[in-house]
Amino acid sequence: MKKRLKSWQGWLLFVCAMIVIFLLGLLSSSINQRHAEVASIYNNKKVDLKKQESRNELFNVNYPREYETWDATKESGFNTEYNGNDAKDVLAMRPNMVILWAGYSFSKEYNTPRGHMHALEDNRAILRTGAPNVTLGKEPMPATCWTCKGPDVPRLMDSIGIAQFYGQKWSDLGSEIVNPVGCSDCHDTKTMDLRISRPALVEAFARRGKDITKSSFQEMRSLVCAQCHVEYYFKGKGNYLTLPWDKGFTVEDIEKYYDEIDFADFTNKLSRARIIKAQHPGYETWKMGIHGQRGVSCADCHMPYISEGGVKFSDHHVQSPLANINRTCQTCHRESEETLREDVYKRQRKVDEARTSLESELAKAHIEAKFAWDKGANENQMAPALKLIRQSQWRWDFAVASHGASFHAPQEIQRILSGGLERAVKARLSISKVLAKLGYTDDVILPDISSKAKAQKYIGLDMDQLNKDKAEFKKTVIPQWLKKARENGRLAKN
Repeated sequence: MKKRLKSWQGWLLFVCAMIVIFLLGLLSSSINQRHAEVASIYNNKKVDLKKQESRNELFNVNYPREYETWDATKESGFNTEYNGNDAKDVLAMRPNMVILWAGYSFSKEYNTPRGHMHALEDNRAILRTGAPNVTLGKEPMPATCWTCKGPDVPRLMDSIGIAQFYGQKWSDLGSEIVNPVGCSDCHDTKTMDLRISRPALVEAFARRGKDITKSSFQEMRSLVCAQCHVEYYFKGKGNYLTLPWDKGFTVEDIEKYYDEIDFADFTNKLSRARIIKAQHPGYETWKMGIHGQRGVSCADCHMPYISEGGVKFSDHHVQSPLANINRTCQTCHRESEETLREDVYKRQRKVDEARTSLESELAKAHIEAKFAWDKGANENQMAPALKLIRQSQWRWDFAVASHGASFHAPQEIQRILSGGLERAVKARLSISKVLAKLGYTDDVILPDISSKAKAQKYIGLDMDQLNKDKAEFKKTVIPQWLKKARENGRLAKN
């Protein structure tokens, strides 16, 4: 005999069925909305774009909303407690960094980054690249330095070959790399699907056994950023751009990779320590934080969605999430803007305190190492201290070079900086023992490096001459490059 459902059981089944139908309706609506967005993209196309179209202005006709927000990356004036989108002279704020980079181009000029619209001009007109050297007939930098500066790069790689691109000189491509970071860096020009346009990222994952060309849409919303916001180095005589992830993504994994191939970006002029210069490991540190671990993409926070006229699209004004807390943080968190902003600052302040302490100890270690060399120390005596300095500075640079790391993964960054501080202190202790063996037991008298100018003078830089060379380069060489680019149709407008 079949049992009849009780009245409350029937109602429960009814309510559950209604909930399921409601959720399916939401899913269907979302799918239809997405289809409508895609259809809108295709149906509203007014011009066909070439496969590797690098002139960003041409995308404005088909995608005016996205283009308008991308164009806003030229704006400045937004500042947080740490950085923002104004270019700030970091060496002036932190003169110890001049000592850490003594003998390397970063000791000449280092500014906080601005928006994507400025990536190209900031690369051309800074003392770290070949700028003044080209004027003087010198060529210190390879073409690889252009790799992340604009959509002309994948266009050239497609036409002349990847290795051939890396193998040229920086100045060889001054009239070719003329459009700033834009549309075809991240999008297929025919379908507007997200794409990987820089081969180094695909190659790095392939060595780890992963084909990222098959990644999901949500994964791609971070991977397109990882094309550039990563740690990398120039491999071999051909300066082939390579991501050092073969052993993993942590600071220790990458350090082990570099140690095994005996790699160094430069030798510090003072301490003679062989230094690894971290680039901007934003993707690596993002992966270590709670947002990365929970699948929140870079674009979720830096390119939040906008709904306008019934159309939903990503805001291409890539900037700090603190500029749009209501559309970024508050899509998941229910606290007030003031609370969320202060929560970010609390994390950043703690990291900044550790960073400042480490920079101070490292600068002293470099200077004291120079003093030991001057006193007659030999390589065997100095080897332990130099290894500690290398390890310490690698941790410092890894923690601070990606700018957003203090929030992306504050616990991991604190751990890394603590490890760097421990090694810097040990390096100084090791140097003091060397000095004692050489008969010197007093404190090392440290130079006055309280300003950028004093620090640069101490390491032997003639900044007056360098800045004159830079001004001449901006006055003569850059206009020639841009004139040639216009004549060759590389720029969409004057």
